[in-house]
Amino acid sequence: MATSPSGVRADGTIGTSHKRVVFASSLGTVFEWYDFYLYGSLAAVIGKQFFGGLNETSQFIFALLAFAAGFAVRPFGAIVFGRVGDLIGRKYTFLITIVIMGTSTFLVGALPSYASIGWAAPIILIILRLLQGLALGGEYGGAATYVAEHAPMGKRGLYTSFIQITATFGLFLSLLVILGMRFSLGTEAFEAWGWRIPFLLSAILVGISVYIRLQLQESPVFKEMKEQGKGSKAPLTEAFGKWPNLKLVILALLGATAGQAVVWYTGQFYSLYFLTQSLKIDATAANLLIAAALLIGTPFFVVFGALSDKIGRKPVVLAGCLLAALTYFPIFKGITHYGNPAIETAAAASPVTVVADPNACSFQFDPVGKKTFTSSCDVAKSVLAKRGIPYSNVDAPAGTVAQVKIGSTTVDSFEGGGMAKPDFTAKAKAFTTAVGADLKTAGYPEKADPTQSNYPMLVLLLTILVLYVTMVYGPIAAWLVEMFPTRIRYTSMSLPYHIGNGWFGGFVPTIGFMLVAWKGDIYYGLWYPIGVALMTFVIGLLFVRETKDVSIRD
Repeated sequence: MATSPSGVRADGTIGTSHKRVVFASSLGTVFEWYDFYLYGSLAAVIGKQFFGGLNETSQFIFALLAFAAGFAVRPFGAIVFGRVGDLIGRKYTFLITIVIMGTSTFLVGALPSYASIGWAAPIILIILRLLQGLALGGEYGGAATYVAEHAPMGKRGLYTSFIQITATFGLFLSLLVILGMRFSLGTEAFEAWGWRIPFLLSAILVGISVYIRLQLQESPVFKEMKEQGKGSKAPLTEAFGKWPNLKLVILALLGATAGQAVVWYTGQFYSLYFLTQSLKIDATAANLLIAAALLIGTPFFVVFGALSDKIGRKPVVLAGCLLAALTYFPIFKGITHYGNPAIETAAAASPVTVVADPNACSFQFDPVGKKTFTSSCDVAKSVLAKRGIPYSNVDAPAGTVAQVKIGSTTVDSFEGGGMAKPDFTAKAKAFTTAVGADLKTAGYPEKADPTQSNYPMLVLLLTILVLYVTMVYGPIAAWLVEMFPTRIRYTSMSLPYHIGNGWFGGFVPTIGFMLVAWKGDIYYGLWYPIGVALMTFVIGLLFVRETKDVSIRD
């Protein structure tokens, strides 16, 4: 049967060679996501290894900030590599990004810890995270564009959904490798040195990825455009310097990718941190639960991608945003109920309240470990935050020494300002012990009891979160590709995607847990993804057009 230069047969299907291309590009992208998400899956361990100079709460939050740093620079990678991809081609950009990603990931595994080289360790770690973010900023737009430009009309949602799977497969692969190392080495050895092995394995994966990408041919749509002399000589100027296209970029960000991103990261990362940090579920069990939900939910990327070919990209993505916004609170409360029911029971029977002068309470985030929180309010909240105890706040008159009320029991905090460090440490230890004893009496567990956890129900609820992810993420690549012309497609679609996913989505765990630390309500962090998802629903509904039937050959 005759095949067009684009690789599409006369009957509208793609030839075997081009299916191989789609598979090869998708597999390489899986490895790149694996590299990127290893850090996120190991944030708690990395916090101890590289931020040992900070207090326990700041260790985790700063580890999340280093994780988010990779997301923060993704838009810059999108600009740099998007321009290269529109000028030179998709294939060569693939090769550059995978080498940068793989090398940076390998070096994280080889990097000495804070205990060995001090503050140089977290500084180098952040630099490596920035390089990873730059590489990923150039990766996704190229992969999505490359696959879409091979797909026949009417099947772009289906074919690009395989690229959408790669992010989840990459996360799934990272979880499997981590779990394998934990089981084979044991928790103590894994957290001491075994966590490095998944990063070092990146050397093998990058070798496979480079080999795969060397076999790829250039996108047929891009080749035709270049042969006809229609390529852009200034993709950045055309993409962002002219209002008609810049307007599309802004609408793509606010009306599509921002909401998609927060739903993605809430369902696949915030949920993991909620299990381990808020509910104190064992890390291995939490990773297995997330892995099970991903395994069940992943095929639906293809289902919703194909569905978008029939009913449109817009209704599928926006429905996912709306469903997530409306159901996050009951789902996460259900996760608490089935994951650590003792917390729910204790909070209902003996609620914890911090009674303090609000002007004496700080927002307890110390990224450099230099600030000392010594007010009675800060001392009280710090103890509760470390234990993951939900609490409410009651204002007290100025000058009042803060109190922690646990049901009918009250524990007085203390003012640590002006105390010598040894005295403050001893006083804080005694206060922590007293609060801990009363929390234990009231039924608050230090860790989740696995015999009380309902794992099948947890998998069900986590799978629902993953299904929302598949709804918003399955069709998004096709939607973005179809919004922009070929000559500036790589550049134009990459920036809103990576601002949405790098900034709006990548900061979900960090912002979420900072909000929890601020308010004491373990569900308060959900307001951030809910607000962004609702914004995207409204803007997308009113201002972003449907694109499923447009031609991407111009």
